[in-house]
This record gives sequence, structure tokens and C-alpha cells, in this order.
Amino acid sequence: MTTHEKEIETLIEHWRADLGGTYRTWFLWEERLKNFRSIRRGLQVVIEEIKAGTFGSAYRGSSLEIVVESIAEQRQLFAGADHAFLWKPKLRIPDIYENHDHQRAFGRFLDICVCCQATDELVGAIQGLDQRSIKGVGPAVANLLYFLHPTLAPPSNTAIVKGFNALTGSKVKLGSFPDYLAMRTGLMELNERHKRLLSNDLGAIAGLCFDVGKGRLTAPPLEDDQEAQRRWEASLALVHEQSAKDAKAQRAAAASDRTHAEIQGWLRDLGHALGFEVWIASNDRSRPYLGGVLGDGCLSELPASLCGPGDEAVRLIDVLWLERGVASAAFEVEHTTSIYSGIVRMLDLALGGGGARVPGLFLVAPDDREDEVRQQLTRPAFGRVKDLDVRYLSYGLLETHRTDMARFGSGLKPLNAVAVRLR
Repeated sequence: MTTHEKEIETLIEHWRADLGGTYRTWFLWEERLKNFRSIRRGLQVVIEEIKAGTFGSAYRGSSLEIVVESIAEQRQLFAGADHAFLWKPKLRIPDIYENHDHQRAFGRFLDICVCCQATDELVGAIQGLDQRSIKGVGPAVANLLYFLHPTLAPPSNTAIVKGFNALTGSKVKLGSFPDYLAMRTGLMELNERHKRLLSNDLGAIAGLCFDVGKGRLTAPPLEDDQEAQRRWEASLALVHEQSAKDAKAQRAAAASDRTHAEIQGWLRDLGHALGFEVWIASNDRSRPYLGGVLGDGCLSELPASLCGPGDEAVRLIDVLWLERGVASAAFEVEHTTSIYSGIVRMLDLALGGGGARVPGLFLVAPDDREDEVRQQLTRPAFGRVKDLDVRYLSYGLLETHRTDMARFGSGLKPLNAVAVRLR
């Protein structure tokens, strides 16, 4: 291993330990993994609408907007991911809204990428889209592809490109498909050399590049320059200092803000008090709560009645209440993120298993998000949920009434009495 490669490993180790860097705040974020299936499903809706000729000629209110917004909410790495897809009337770009030939080509590209499994197919689809020369459609589509194939397609933005160039000495340019494919190859090679510290998921190496491109980390010098080496080593000390400040800020935020796990814990305990079996999302069961973990006293396996097509998404529903192995209620806690992925998981539950009706479907969110939730559900892409009788349960109402409901309530009656219908 060269000296430069050893320095990159040192950089990666500092990055992994940085509490404010993308590794801790995004790559290890529980909600990140929950969004892959919902974004894939959303893109399938986009494809179906383009095939049927119902996609429309506007970005706002479209199924594509919902998908891209879900990506843009994926914390700092994807902030601004929607800019490339916003309709810019003066420039007539991106030209997938008014030009229906281009729209259909874009739909075919997405369709190939959703279905393909091999690198050659994915690269071929990207090259085919490039050959169409659709005005305003560039490598920002990589952010869509990442959520379809996280081990094959890294995300891309200005900071990632800048960081990649700094780490490797490359001169990749933003906005070019050939340059994106060159960066993809370089990132995969870099990832392979340092895989023990990174991941098969290319989001990790992209996050490292992002933090370098943003200036949170400094790339080690490419040449043997003692002064540059001294400055780089000093920059690593600053990362430690900033991480300590971030840890203090995170502790203060945790003390003042109700957490996602706390709400799950309330629902777990209330479900048990009302006589239900409880399932906690498979990726949340080991999260600390009240001296134990959220999964304490809960089901360890999903009942057979809920296993089948879509059960991967059902396993990620925040809280399920069950009676004799049958789902009685489902809860999605939308602390700060979009309601999109939660709705998709509820659809998988309600429409799976032969379409058996689930009596209670609840979106649980902060008190000030009711208007936002209602507005989201008016979108055409959510038309299928109108008959599901989804209800909104605010944190405040849950906190105020949970003790009395546990002592005096039975079944779903107490929840239905305080939750607000969204139909």
C-alpha cells in the first residue's frame, strides 16, 4: 500500500468517527434504508404513468416530484436533488415534460434501470440516455439510480465530484454522462481498495467524497510535500474538534426533542396494555429505550399471515398491533421525514396477504404536521390510499391520552376516538 493510500485510510477512519459527518448522520441513519423500497416503488409509478400517457406536462404535483422530494429529504448528501428536475420555463428544461418523445425515452430508461441486475445493462442504459441528448437531463439521474442499485450506481452532485477529484487527482466535470461513468469507475476502484473501512453500498464512498468536497474533511496531499502534509494533519485535528462540538449539540437536541424511538415506545407499551401483540420495525428492535431495547416483549418473527409479496416493507413498519397473528393496527411515525415511504409500507400491508382489511392505519407525527400530511395525501400519486381510512395521530394527543387509554380502554376504540380521519 502506498503512502497516499495509507493516508486515505487514515482519512476514512477519521470520517467514520466524525459525529457530524455523513457516515454517522446519513449512512448509518435508520431511515435511510427504509426509503429504498418506497423510492423504487415510486419510480415504478412514474414509469407506468409515462407508458399510459398520463404523466402530464408539469413537474409540480407529478409522481416524479414525490419521488425526488423523498430523495431530497435524505439529509445533507441529497439536499437540492430536486433542482435538476424542476421545470425551468425560460430554458424549457428539463425537456421531459413538454416533449413527449423525450418523456417516453426517459420512461424507458427508468424501466430498464428498475429491471436490470448487471453492470453492463445499467451502463448501457445510461449511455443510451446520453445519446438521446435530452436537454436538461444529466447525471442528476444518478441520484435516482442509487436508490435502485446502491452497489452499482453512486449518487452524484457538485460536492461529490469535487471531493472525488481531490482524493484521486482526477478532473471529472459535473453535468456529463461520460464523466459520471468515469467517476463511477474511479469510485468503485477506490472503494474496492478500502472496502474493509467502507461498504459494498456506494453511498459510503460517495459520502466521504461529499464531506471532502464540502470542506469538512481535507484530502491528503497527492505529492510529497512536507508543508502540505503538515496542513493536512492539522486539518484532521480540526475534525476531532468539530466532532466534539457536534456531539454536544446532539446531546442538547436529544434532551429537548422527542425522539422517534420514544414515540415507538409509547405505542409499544400502549399496544400491550390494550391486549395486543406488538411488532417493532425489524431495523429498530435493538434501539435503546428505557433501560432496555424497543423489541423487549415484542414479536421476534412476522406472523405467517403477513408474509408474502411486500413483506420486506411490512417488516419495516414502525409499529404493528396484532391479535391472534392478524394485523389490527399499523403505525408509521413521521418525525421529520416525508410521509411517502410510510404510506407505501401501509399499502403493502393493506393490499398484501389477499387484501385483508387492516382496521387501523395511523400516521403519527408532530402536532404541527397535520396540514402537511393532508396536503401530501391530496396528490394524485396517493389516490389509492383514499379508501384505507388512514388517520392522523398527533404526538400531543398520544402523550395526553395514552395513560388513560391504557388504563380504561380496549381495542382500537380509544385511538379512533382521538385520531383524526384524513379522507
